[in-house]
Amino acid sequence: MSDLVASSFVRQDLVAERPAPVTTTGFLGFVRTRLLNSPTNILLTILGLLLVWYTVVPTIKFLLVDAVWSGKDRTACLAENAGHPVGACWPFIQAKYTQLFYGFYPAAELWRVNLTFALGAVLLLPLLIPKLPAKGLNAGLFFFAFPVMAFFLLHGGGITGFGVSWVAGLLQLFADSISGVGEVLVGLSKSSAAGPLLWAIGSIIALIGTLLHWVIFPLTWLRDQMQAAGQGPWLDFLITAVIVSVILFVLGGARAGSRPLLASLATFVAMAAVIKLMGLDRGGLPVVDTRLWGGLLVTLVIAITGIVASLPIGIALALGRRSTIPLIRISSIIYIEFWRGVPLITVLFFATYMLPLFLPGNFTVDGLVRALIGVSLFTGAYQAENLRGGLAAVPRGQGEAASALGLSWWKTTSLIVLPQALRHVIPAIVNSFISLFKDTSLVSIVALFDLLGSLRASFADPVWTTPSTAFTGFAFTGIIYFTFCFGMSRYSLFGERRLNAHRRN
Repeated sequence: MSDLVASSFVRQDLVAERPAPVTTTGFLGFVRTRLLNSPTNILLTILGLLLVWYTVVPTIKFLLVDAVWSGKDRTACLAENAGHPVGACWPFIQAKYTQLFYGFYPAAELWRVNLTFALGAVLLLPLLIPKLPAKGLNAGLFFFAFPVMAFFLLHGGGITGFGVSWVAGLLQLFADSISGVGEVLVGLSKSSAAGPLLWAIGSIIALIGTLLHWVIFPLTWLRDQMQAAGQGPWLDFLITAVIVSVILFVLGGARAGSRPLLASLATFVAMAAVIKLMGLDRGGLPVVDTRLWGGLLVTLVIAITGIVASLPIGIALALGRRSTIPLIRISSIIYIEFWRGVPLITVLFFATYMLPLFLPGNFTVDGLVRALIGVSLFTGAYQAENLRGGLAAVPRGQGEAASALGLSWWKTTSLIVLPQALRHVIPAIVNSFISLFKDTSLVSIVALFDLLGSLRASFADPVWTTPSTAFTGFAFTGIIYFTFCFGMSRYSLFGERRLNAHRRN
């Protein structure tokens, strides 16, 4: 036994690793283990190769191999002149790119659209990159300052008033609309079988409108006095700055110190500089009517406005649906179910042709603004349902723990419940955004030329009428739509992985 132990061998060093067989690694390994490892996978692989051969290969051949890259008119894209089967007619895109991107926007003013796109990209990128600082400042600039600057850059014109005048005008419009509805009902009561009921309802609504006029009278009086002073928008700007700064200072409390006041003053100083540089107090840039807007410009305006406006609407509706106050809860449910049960085309028709009937006779709303309102309200209902699912997924113990710590309902909702709910439904929210971006093509039904509408209008040019013109145009716009939608999808996955880091093993 001792001889056996003495003669045993124990290796003192490790055996060098041998490379894995070639058939199990790399491309060959992938093919053997994933594509050809069973009869079913072999059949699916063959079908996939056939699908690629009959779809992807002809597409590449049409877009690149057989494409025509230069020319001045349709003759360059005809097979008899090219000497070979003609694929995509890219000279058509080169000739019509301004119409596809800007619509009928004046050529001399295209720099305004380009500047707006550049400013939007510069302000949006810091929000999308997590490690960059000053997220609050960038968010304020992008969501509040940029829309105002974009409006005056794209539409042009100046300002004759500021915050006080704008708020007074909107409230007066609201009160006038309510009074007008009451007067209409009172008028209908004279020729209707339900006259007493209509008269009573109309009288109550008219009384509410009158009371609202009295409530906002101090604000409208202040507006009229400022206009009579003849100081332009600057007196209104100064009073608005004082009112907003005082409100922020009071709401900030002693703990925040003077930071809210300083931030407000800095914001208004920057706004004053922009107003002066753009000459908004002197008439501003030349006005470009929205009927001349079109192409990718209209698509992005509708999509971005709908995305930014629909999410707050959806949050408010989702929270309202969970409210313990019956009026708020029932109103939110009715709103959500109504807008979800109506097609977007109907909403656009209503916003374009029916909305003006509910406004005072001396007030009109631009056609593009009507579409923006309709799209935002419509998408907000769907976002509310997405967020309702997210709120239901948050454990009840989260709110109970926050209440045990003494947090108010507002702080519990904004700091504890709502962030978790949004994290749960990121895929559904982004899916709604992608759907909205693609649904912008429906606005062509109400005479707004989006990207696809401008493309269809460009087909009417006989100079570029060829068999491949339509296919080229739709392929080009399809690439644009895919680029934006795929970008949103990938960033959604990035954000989801980053926010769900606590679940990683």
